Amino acid sequence: MTTTLQRPQRAAPSPAGRRLPRRGRPLVVDLLAAAAGLGLGVTIGLGVSAQSLQSVSAVPGALTAAGRMAGLLAGYAMIVTVALSARIGPLERAVGQDRLIRWHRRIAPYGLYLLLAHVVLIVLGYAALAQTGVLAQLWALVLTYQGMLGAAVGTLLLLVAGITSYRRARRRLRYETWWTVHLYTYLALLFAFQHQVQTGASFVGHPLATAWWTALWIALLAAVVGWRILLPVARSLRHGVRVAGVVREAPGVVSIVLEGRRLDRLPVAGGQFFQWRFLTGGAWWQAHPFSLSHVPHEHRMRITVKDLGDRSAQLADLPIGTPVLIEGPYGRFTADAAGGHRVLLVGAGVGATPLRSLLQDLDEDADVAVLLRGRDRGSLVLADEIAGEVQRRGGRLWEALGPRERLAVTAGTLRRAMPDIADRDVFVCGPDDFTAAIAAACRDAGVPAARIHFESFAF
Repeated sequence: MTTTLQRPQRAAPSPAGRRLPRRGRPLVVDLLAAAAGLGLGVTIGLGVSAQSLQSVSAVPGALTAAGRMAGLLAGYAMIVTVALSARIGPLERAVGQDRLIRWHRRIAPYGLYLLLAHVVLIVLGYAALAQTGVLAQLWALVLTYQGMLGAAVGTLLLLVAGITSYRRARRRLRYETWWTVHLYTYLALLFAFQHQVQTGASFVGHPLATAWWTALWIALLAAVVGWRILLPVARSLRHGVRVAGVVREAPGVVSIVLEGRRLDRLPVAGGQFFQWRFLTGGAWWQAHPFSLSHVPHEHRMRITVKDLGDRSAQLADLPIGTPVLIEGPYGRFTADAAGGHRVLLVGAGVGATPLRSLLQDLDEDADVAVLLRGRDRGSLVLADEIAGEVQRRGGRLWEALGPRERLAVTAGTLRRAMPDIADRDVFVCGPDDFTAAIAAACRDAGVPAARIHFESFAF
């Protein structure tokens, strides 16, 4: 059984009473960046204050002191790294999840390098002081020192998470495997915290320093639990989202119609996405990032999904009434990101779905142009709906059909089709290589980089 989502008849792009998210403010980013810098300074101060000139005057003491500092900095890097991926609402709205994840990936390796430096320097320092072999000293530390066995396990878990996060490794892993490995990093962080406060020279006998460090980790835990667990559960229970129907749009592409209570009160804008967890056997434990293809209207909303091989094919057979846990909304791919009233929307394949919902939230006087890219018309997802909305707005629509190697979208073709492209905001959604190519073509056509908007869902 399938159902369809009726298109609302409206004079304004957003149904009456819809609650749109507040626009992110750069002040949030500045405040959090200042707090992160202050925390880094305090962390360095803790490491320096735990040493004395006498303790670092000899080689063993200097190596040990450097190792302790590396351990403190590694711990602080872990706090910042996890905070960037905690999906903290104000930060995510101001920056965008894809950019936060890029920052997360850039900082995370330094945390691992510092962790390895901590292990190597501590072992070398202790071995030099005891005048014993390095391997023998490492073995003795792990087996005889308080909390060291847990710290060793935590270190190995963090290294595995780091290795599987490199691009080449990620390409070879299923999303489910990568996600499971990263769950264990929370256990690793617990071991790291216990090791530091129980044995760290900056904390043993220093209750104020211990309290400050503990408060940092508790704040991190509260952010992760609050934004990743409590808020999604509360929002899902409040709105009672369930599967109302599944509509086959094209080969391998389905729309999932969702119903619930007062969905128009969700603070979501067209173009944003949720993490969707369908509570059915075999799928309940995995969340999928899907954009809305129709903004909430009264008691219904919709997503459109392509079978990408990561269990998304199972979504075509979702039973009617399946409960859904929602986390979000996320993303800066929204109408308020535009700096003017002229926009160009570019989508390839299923990448057209967020453009459909974005069209609903653009101002009624917006000058809209849409470019849909596909191998053939059957691969243009929701093309008829998009064409109808563009026609209603008096906009322009192009369908670029054919193999990409024979029909490339270049700066020249963009300028010929739209002489005013340099004055437009461009929203692009599609595969990463397609998005990068369109963004480059737009820059070559004179569009400022700040007016080219796209987001990546790649893990």
